[in-house]
Formats: sequence, structure tokens, C-alpha cells
Amino acid sequence: MMNGIWRNSVSCLRIRKVSHRYQSGYHPVAPLGSRILTDPAKVFEHNMWDHMQWSREEEAAARKKVEENSAVRVLPEEQVKYESEANKYWDTFYKIHKNKFFKDRNWLLREFPEILPVDQKTEKKAKELSWDHVKTDAANCFSRKHCPTMPEEKNDYKKCSGLSDGQSKEESDFSNPDTEEHRKGPLQTELFPGSNAAFRILEVGCGAGNSVFPILNTLQNAPESFLYCCDFASRAVELVKSNPSYRAAQCCAFVHDVCDDRSAYPFPDGILDVILLVFVLSSIHPDRMQGVVNQLSKLLKPGGMLFFRDYGRYDKTQLRFKRGHCLSENFYVRGDGTRAYFFTKGEVHSMFCKAGLDEKQNLVDRRLQVNRKKQVKMHRVWVQGKFQKPLHLSQKSSRLAFPLLSHS
Repeated sequence: MMNGIWRNSVSCLRIRKVSHRYQSGYHPVAPLGSRILTDPAKVFEHNMWDHMQWSREEEAAARKKVEENSAVRVLPEEQVKYESEANKYWDTFYKIHKNKFFKDRNWLLREFPEILPVDQKTEKKAKELSWDHVKTDAANCFSRKHCPTMPEEKNDYKKCSGLSDGQSKEESDFSNPDTEEHRKGPLQTELFPGSNAAFRILEVGCGAGNSVFPILNTLQNAPESFLYCCDFASRAVELVKSNPSYRAAQCCAFVHDVCDDRSAYPFPDGILDVILLVFVLSSIHPDRMQGVVNQLSKLLKPGGMLFFRDYGRYDKTQLRFKRGHCLSENFYVRGDGTRAYFFTKGEVHSMFCKAGLDEKQNLVDRRLQVNRKKQVKMHRVWVQGKFQKPLHLSQKSSRLAFPLLSHS
């Protein structure tokens, strides 16, 4: 009896810590940087300015440009090809560019510190990331992003090996009170990659690993953590696995189509602490986005978080599309066959809330990027959000049963 009460108390304390940890607010003071333009005459002194507000004239011009470049739509038969062969276009992209196209997303750990488990060592490591280095990367790493969606090697996860060290099964059960509930089914009695981990992260659309390796490098100080990463382009997954920094003991890269709800993940539902969805959803057909978000929501444990960042409406990328590249409203195809959608804050709110997640942050990040040599100004627009899976009713009830602990 006393042992059961003690276990419930530990669970309550952990739940309380998780809830507090993710109270990030809706509007951070300075996402990704604090370079504010106060004197318009100095606009060409830096490559990027943060938190830029548009004038009515600028927004009207952007709206007009979008109306013009979307007036001519891609033929229906061509649209079918771009959808059915999406994985081939991305495979070709990685065959050409390999891992040289995108910059490492070192800014992730500063913008989404909740990616990492609560641990003194990892928190210290994140704080030590160079502020100047992050700001430099921010100006360069958003020019174009990848976002996989189609299948290739099913059951590729069988090739992943290794389980994280440093934690017993009993400790793992404490860190996830619903472990037994979520392991019902074929995987209930089987080990799977990361089955002994206390903290699990999934990056959807990992590409060549530009988010994977900054995260993995930090997780060296957290051996109880495990990182899953998937992409529907098999060539991208090969690039991740062939990287010298890839550690199968703490990471499992696998080919997966997030649009196919019949395609199994290499782990049970309801066990993830974090899902990273960065510049991925924009490449998926708008009609399929809600299904993808719904499925990802099922993978989170109660209290788990999904972090989102993607193209915003009227970003310079959208304005640069030529006539004849528009697939549907705010959805375009690039010259290489890859696609991009441009979100509003309201669309993002609706999608994730329909999936049963609570909104903790949802903001439009507006910046001004300049070409100092050509004296050209370009507006960048991204939408960023943090969404949390609600606690189970049984967990909320257990917390209420120990009011003194919840206020200690």
C-alpha cells in the first residue's frame, strides 16, 4: 500500500515538472535573435533584422504578387505526378546535394530548449552555444528546407540497433507511468530501439541530419535519452547513417512515410517526449496534413511536446514563384519537383488543436533579410509553435489526490 502511494507521488512530481517546463508563453521576447532595426538608414549594416513589422503597403504588394503568381495552375495530371512521385524528387535532390545544401540547425536548442531532457549537463551545454554563431546560422539556414512524405524501405527500422544505457527498467517505468498501457500489442513483450530510454525524441523529415547531429552531440551528456529520425527519401537516411557522428546506441534512423497511417513506426504509440516537425509539413499536400498531425499526436506520451516551424504566408520564397508553379492556394512546386505550402498562424492553430494538442506557443516570426551588395530587402516569414499532449484524466486525478505535493 505504502509502496503504491510512493510510486504515485513520484509520478505526480514528474508530471508537475513536465507541465511547468513547457510553459514557454505565446510570445518569446526574442526568438532566434534580438537584432532590432531602430534606424532605417542602417538597414544594410547587417544581413538580417529580427521582429520586423510590415507596413500596409508592403502587405498589399505581397498579396498582389501572390495573386499574380497563382493565377495559372499546374495541370491536374502533372499534380498527380508530383504527389505520387514525391519521394523520387527528394531522392534526386539528396543525390545531387548530399549533405552540403543545408546548414546545421544549431539554433534549434536555443529556440526549443525543451527538446532536451531536464538535466544540468545538457542545459549547460545548450547555454554554451555561441549566440553569435546562432545568429549567423539563422540568416543562412532558412533559404530552403526539406520535407519528406512518401515511403521507400518498409521495416527499415529492423536495421537499427542498440539501446541506451544507464537506466534500469524500474526507473524507466517511473519516468513514464503509462509504459505498460502503451506497450500493449505486438511490441508489448519485445525490445525495440530505445526501449530502455527514459527520454525519447523523434525528428520527422530528418533529411541529411542537419538537426540530428546538433541534438545527438548534446545528448552525449544524457545517455538515458534516445533519438529517432525518419525521412521518406531513402538516400537521405543513408546519408544520416553514414555520418561519422551517427551512434546507433542512441539514435535510430529509418525510412518512413508519415502520410501512410498503415506504415508502422519502430516503437509503440504514446512513448515519445518530443516530436520535431521543422520545415516538413509544408511539402505535404494540404489535404493530407491533418491526418499526419493526428497520427503524430498519437505517438506522444501525456505531457509530451510537438515543436513546429515552417514557412509563413507571404514569405519571400512564396513571392518568388513564377506563374505556372502554383498547385493550389498557397501551395507550389519548385523547378526540381519538390513542393512548398505557406501557412498562417490560424491554420497552424486549427490543425494541432484538432489533433487534440494544447497550444503553448503559436507565433509569426517576421524578419528582414538584406543583400548588402545589391541593396535589396527581402521579407522572411515563418510560423512557429509548441503544442503539448494533455495529461490523461487518471494522471490528473492522481495529482488531485496529493494536493500538498502539487504545491510543495
